Amino acid sequence: MFTLYHNTMSAGSRAVRLMLAEYDLDMTLHEENLWERRVEFLEINPAATLPVLIDGSTNVVGAHAVCEYLDETHGVLKREKRLFPEDPVARAEMRRLADWALTKLEAEVTRYLVHERVTKRLMPASAGGGAPDSQALRAARSNIRYHLDYLGWLANTRSWLAGETITHADLAAASSISVLDYLGEIDWSEVTALKDWYARIKSRPSFRPLLADRLRGMPPVSHYVDLDF
Repeated sequence: MFTLYHNTMSAGSRAVRLMLAEYDLDMTLHEENLWERRVEFLEINPAATLPVLIDGSTNVVGAHAVCEYLDETHGVLKREKRLFPEDPVARAEMRRLADWALTKLEAEVTRYLVHERVTKRLMPASAGGGAPDSQALRAARSNIRYHLDYLGWLANTRSWLAGETITHADLAAASSISVLDYLGEIDWSEVTALKDWYARIKSRPSFRPLLADRLRGMPPVSHYVDLDF
């Protein structure tokens, strides 16, 4: 049984949850609010970042490291269900796109929208909570289209984002997209190929727990749980 320290609106945390579910691995979830700076959590990860996976006496920090760890310890036994390609060129492409979703998209869009619309609402004023910064929201929203267009192009020209089979790149991108979709930040009418790809991903059994996620006082947009929008 794994223990995962996560946050509901953390794309990296969602990517790990999806991989654990795809590999049929049981997990216990611990919701962590980083602004609380809990001593017990800082002892596990002094960097105060998420996600963190606990496997017995082993602590693995960061979405990329955790997903690599899960693939190397369990994915290698999954054969055709493995989410990391055997071919080194295909694996490099998968890693590039996973990094795009969990690093570039996170840094330019997701992080700001979550912080301004969700985190600051939950944080006390003494920790930096308060009204959202409209300038930060505008900057993040101006970047969304670029990312959606690129991911949509991949979805339109390939069977899956990184190639012919579903990989960790799809899970990473879907994790980020799901956060933005929860908040109603995506106009799906403008990205039909990406919408079709996302519908395939969100129909997988591993995605059901993510669709059941709820923020107190902030429900998702109405289509969030609809498998066919």
